[in-house]
Amino acid sequence: MTQHAHTGSAVFAEQARALQTQADRLSDDFNHAVELIHATQGKLIVCGMGKSGIIGRKIAATFASTGTSSFFVHPGEAFHGDLGMISPQDSVLLLSNSGETEEVLRLLPYLKHIGAPVLAITGGSDSTLAREADCVLLVPIEREACPHNLAPTTSTTLTLVMGDALAVALMELRQFQPTDFARFHPGGSLGRKLLTRVRDVMTPTVPSNHPGDDFKQVVNHMTKGCLGLTVVLDDDGCLLGIITDGDLRRGMERSDAPGALSARQLMTPTPLTIPCDAMFADAEELMLKRKITSLIAVDPQNRPAGIVKYFDL
Repeated sequence: MTQHAHTGSAVFAEQARALQTQADRLSDDFNHAVELIHATQGKLIVCGMGKSGIIGRKIAATFASTGTSSFFVHPGEAFHGDLGMISPQDSVLLLSNSGETEEVLRLLPYLKHIGAPVLAITGGSDSTLAREADCVLLVPIEREACPHNLAPTTSTTLTLVMGDALAVALMELRQFQPTDFARFHPGGSLGRKLLTRVRDVMTPTVPSNHPGDDFKQVVNHMTKGCLGLTVVLDDDGCLLGIITDGDLRRGMERSDAPGALSARQLMTPTPLTIPCDAMFADAEELMLKRKITSLIAVDPQNRPAGIVKYFDL
C-alpha cells in the first residue's frame, strides 16, 4: 500500500470508529428529537456556520426529500431579515461542533422569544448551545481525522450521519414509501418509474398493415414508421399481430419466395400489450422479463394506441 493510500485508509478507519462509538451512545435524547420534529406543525429550520453550515444544507435537503418540510437558514443572513422565515410553529436545528459559534448563539434569544423549539447537534457537552437548547444530540469526538486535529473532518461526518439518522427515523415514523419519495424526485429515475405512465412515454403513431398486405407493403409501412415494427389490424381496427424486423428475417429464412408472404404469414399473433394507463415501471418489468424491445400500448377498447420502445425506459 502506498503512503497516500495508507493515509486515506487511516482516515476511513478513524471515522468508522467514531461512527460506531456514536451509534453505541445514542440515548433517549435521540427519541426526544425525533418526536419533537414529528410534532412540529411548521417546518424544521436548520442553521449552521462554516463547515457546519455546509453539512446543515445537506441535512435540510435530506429532510425535505424524505417527508419532513425543511430548509436551511444562514445564521449570518438571519440578522439581516431572514429571521422572518422562522415562525413559532417551526422547530430549529442548530449545528455547532464547539457549541460556542457566535452567529449561532445570537439566534437563541429570538428563538426563545417566539417559542420555537430548539434542537442542537454539538460536540460541546458543557457549551452554551447545549445548555440553552430544548433537545441536545451530542457528537463528541476524540480528535479530527486531520493530522493537525484542526480541519473539521470527523466532527462533520458525525453531524451529517446524525442528520441522516433523524431523517430515516422520521421516514419510518411517517411510513414514508418509495412512491412518496418519487413525488419529491419527479425528475429522477425513481420518479420516472413510479410516477410516469405508459401514455407519457409511448410513441403515439403506430404503423399498421392489413392481414392481406404483401411483403413490400409491410416493409414500406415499417420503414415509414421508423420503429422497426408494424402491427396487423383487422377491418375493425382490432389487433391481430405484430411484425418486427426479426419476423421479416425469419420469414425470409424459411421461404424460398419471401416476397409472396402476406402480413398474416409474417406476423407474430397475439403479441404482448400493456394498457396506456399502466405504470412506466410495469412496462419496463414486462419487457425485461420477456426479453423484448417493443411493447404495444392499448386503449380501453384494447386497440393499439402507441408503442413503447426499450430505449424509452
